[in-house]
Amino acid sequence: MIPQNLRNENRQRVHARIRRKMQGTAERPRLNVYRSLNQIYTQLIDDATGTTLASASSVTAKLKTGGNVAAAKEVGKLIAEKAKEKGIKKVVFDRGGYLYHGRIKALADAAREAGLDF
Repeated sequence: MIPQNLRNENRQRVHARIRRKMQGTAERPRLNVYRSLNQIYTQLIDDATGTTLASASSVTAKLKTGGNVAAAKEVGKLIAEKAKEKGIKKVVFDRGGYLYHGRIKALADAAREAGLDF
């Protein structure tokens, strides 16, 4: 089993490599995802100005538990609704160095179903 600190360092290295290749703009912001053990967080970021346009998490959604696929789906729907309110339809998906599987995939699929295009 890989120690937790080494696993996080590997994820951060992968995330840095991803971030070198992608950038969010005002027209097409970056949909960033952070997954902790008990919660899931997401932000729409305009990298040109360095501002967060919208954010959603399992904490702000007041879900009973945030560490499961159902919570990720709710957060995906919530961020898509907030993006629509701001007039944002297209985003760049930043998986944050995590594998596109489980909660990350559930969040992305829910955001797509709710109307975000990526």
